[in-house]
Amino acid sequence: MSDELEEIKRRRLEQMQQQQAGAQYQAAQQQAQQQQADEAKQTILRQILTPDARERLTSLKLARPQLAEQVEMQLISLAQSGRLQTMIDDAKLRTLLQQIQPKKREMKIKHI
Repeated sequence: MSDELEEIKRRRLEQMQQQQAGAQYQAAQQQAQQQQADEAKQTILRQILTPDARERLTSLKLARPQLAEQVEMQLISLAQSGRLQTMIDDAKLRTLLQQIQPKKREMKIKHI
């Protein structure tokens, strides 16, 4: 009976180790795919943005990552659809950012 119990424990341990190895492999695969997608995205952005615009986008990514991701996806979409005739410079990127960002409401405080 003790041998049977040990055998069950051993099989269960092997099963758990296999599951863990499978999960680690799957995580590594997902990470590799994500890295490839990021590299492809950066390649496209290098082709369509001037150095100044890339610098602004990098700064934006640090301050507002969600907005930067939205801008990157929009730029890539424009490039892939062929609607960009020239490279995006810093001024064009600022204009795009102003269009995307919600307008700030101006508040006035009146003292009574």
